[in-house]
Amino acid sequence: MPAKAAIRAEALRLRTAFEALGAEVAEADILQPAEILLDLYGEEIRARAYTTHDPVRGEAMLRPDFTVPVVQMHMDGEGGAKRYTYMGEVFRKQEDDRARASEYIQVGYEVFNGTDAAQADAEVFAAFSRLLEPLKLRAATGDIGLLTAAVSGLSTSDRRRKALLRHLWRPHRFRALVDRFGGRTPMPPARRALIAAADPLAGAAPEIGLRSRAEVLDRIAALKTDALDPPIAAAEIELLQDLLALRETPPNALAHLRNLAVDMPTMTSAVNRFEARLDAMAAAGIDVDSLDFEASYGRTSMEYYDGFVFGFYAATRPDLPPVASGGRYDALTRVLGRGRELPAVGGVIRPALVLDLGGAP
Repeated sequence: MPAKAAIRAEALRLRTAFEALGAEVAEADILQPAEILLDLYGEEIRARAYTTHDPVRGEAMLRPDFTVPVVQMHMDGEGGAKRYTYMGEVFRKQEDDRARASEYIQVGYEVFNGTDAAQADAEVFAAFSRLLEPLKLRAATGDIGLLTAAVSGLSTSDRRRKALLRHLWRPHRFRALVDRFGGRTPMPPARRALIAAADPLAGAAPEIGLRSRAEVLDRIAALKTDALDPPIAAAEIELLQDLLALRETPPNALAHLRNLAVDMPTMTSAVNRFEARLDAMAAAGIDVDSLDFEASYGRTSMEYYDGFVFGFYAATRPDLPPVASGGRYDALTRVLGRGRELPAVGGVIRPALVLDLGGAP
């Protein structure tokens, strides 16, 4: 690991490059209100973030990233078109890999632009691509919007579609739900007995949990309704699995996506956005034929992204995390803007990895 002074110098070099693109330097407090992060991610954020408690301000977390506080700052202001850049430490628990740092410096670039999403996507990707070009990294791309469009078009209940969208970021849970909603796996005997009982709470243990009796009964009623829903058609599940398994160059992926959209018309708008982005990237000088496109890319680590996603990797160092990653997060601006939405896209670079791989001293 390079010395921290060298990492900071590299971070400053990268931030200066983003400033040259018209970005304003943004700062974010190291201690962030836990309430906002918990509202966005739920209790699962506790497994990744360092939590502390202030007797006046309440629960807080050491900054796990910059995007959320920068978006909050922007949406609390005028909320117009703008570019930001930043640098500083972020903090992440690393329970599974002691070799990975739990505190490291990030440099980021965020573009808020509501006029041309495809152009903004291309601008951000091209900026990262040019900065990292000396490292000869592999670029991976994806599009969460294609997946959400496909799930939203499934012929099933709104409740089931919402469950699938909620667990899109958890591939194993998502696959289990698809199998259950498609009738491929039987309902567990305990659940079947629960919803069949005239009084499901008869003889139950004392009520000492956090959920009220009414909440438990509402959940059981939802399970009963779900059990009566017809299974998702096998043909639709096959189309969804085809999409999830798609790995191609972007131009070849576009042709395949057009074919899928014939049978899943809810994907059409997302496919059109995909095509517009490819055109904008090509116009920005990106060799789109050399990129990797993975329809499932970002599903395990990019929870607030809802469109284009990307990452840059050292092909010769599979042990390293991505040197840079990012994507589009329009929905995040809507949540933090309390209903106001402004299309936004951005990403971060780890300057320590740039130095590790032989970047600028």
